[in-house]
Amino acid sequence: MSSRLTTGLAVAALHAAIVTSLGVKLAVDRATHPRVWVRTAPVDPDLPIRGRYVRMQIEAAPSSAADAWRGVDAQPVALRVEDGRLVAAPSPAGLYARLVRRTQDTVVVPVDPIAYFIPERAPDPSRRAPGEELWVEVTVPARGLPRPIRLGVKKSGAIVPLEF
Repeated sequence: MSSRLTTGLAVAALHAAIVTSLGVKLAVDRATHPRVWVRTAPVDPDLPIRGRYVRMQIEAAPSSAADAWRGVDAQPVALRVEDGRLVAAPSPAGLYARLVRRTQDTVVVPVDPIAYFIPERAPDPSRRAPGEELWVEVTVPARGLPRPIRLGVKKSGAIVPLEF
């Protein structure tokens, strides 16, 4: 074999190993970390450079330590799953989030949105009919933003996963 062919095969094998290791890591995370459905608000459905995706702001319930939010615009939080819902608690190190007051409740919204990539020909799931809400099932790692698994629509109290 020539030197170029050997080098090319080595680089291809390295790339395959990197992609495979990422896939294995995500599969292990899904199996070992908690999963939860989270209400979300779409931010931006399309960016030509990255492909077609739904960019979402997820919402978490504030922990019982919500008094720590007084007078603070954004602060580091740790996300965890409690009783089947996503909860944000102030933490000395973590991802930054802000407290948002809705008409009926108060939620914690991470500053950075998450992205869920969708097929090019799929209808935009962020456009919902009245009475429907977009939800996302996420894996909640020990640190960092939750990782989206699938989208769903909540209507009449039930979440129905979307098929693409």
